[in-house]
Amino acid sequence: MIVKVFEDKNALSVAAAEHAAATLRHAIRDHQRARIVVATGASQLDFLDALTKTRDIDWQRVEMFHLDEYIGLSITHPASFRKYLMEKFIRRVGIAQYHLLDGEANPHEVIHQVGALLKWAAVDLAFAGIGENGHLAFNDPPADFDTQEPYIIVDLDAACRRQQVGEGWFGNISEVPRRAISMSVRQILRAREIIAVVPDARKAQAVKLCVQGEITPMAPASILRTHPATTLYLDRESSSLLSPAKLAEFAAAG
Repeated sequence: MIVKVFEDKNALSVAAAEHAAATLRHAIRDHQRARIVVATGASQLDFLDALTKTRDIDWQRVEMFHLDEYIGLSITHPASFRKYLMEKFIRRVGIAQYHLLDGEANPHEVIHQVGALLKWAAVDLAFAGIGENGHLAFNDPPADFDTQEPYIIVDLDAACRRQQVGEGWFGNISEVPRRAISMSVRQILRAREIIAVVPDARKAQAVKLCVQGEITPMAPASILRTHPATTLYLDRESSSLLSPAKLAEFAAAG
């Protein structure tokens, strides 16, 4: 895993967007199309804003898949990830090929249908974040590192649900759904390349566990270290708990 540290969230987002745009252009050039997985949440807003403003990407050749979604939440709810993707990404770039997870439909049918489409061909690029509890997508600790299913139904732990309240998506924890559809850990790792965008001080402890701790289901994002082409984008605040030796190592690596 390559780790890059920037002074602030804006610099991080611009650099990650430039990286993502270059990967998309290369995939389109080499394969005539690109398949991507897009993450949501407050931490991804600046990155997606920068990416949607990038020129010279043929979005009509891009096919998008959805990382996760709450079960039972209307698409009109402010916290709906389908709503988020439509407003922050899909409509902005005019992408025509996209597959959203319908949290209001039968979740078993949804994961079967979208999972079958996802398995049809390789994913060129996956965007990811890391939760305050270390989760990857909605794979809360202890995450399932073994299932080969592309999507799974998960129970959201209290820390994950509190994060959603803290970010302002819900008024209180009782409003946060207890279950969700999530792309599995193994499916995320099948992407040819992963760009993980993780700003803000509230993510510092999770970043420390991801980068310096044991690779374990109790720190789900730590599994990213096993992927051959993952780049983790941090800012000064999210990297603040990393050891000076680690930070020096990243700086030396460029």
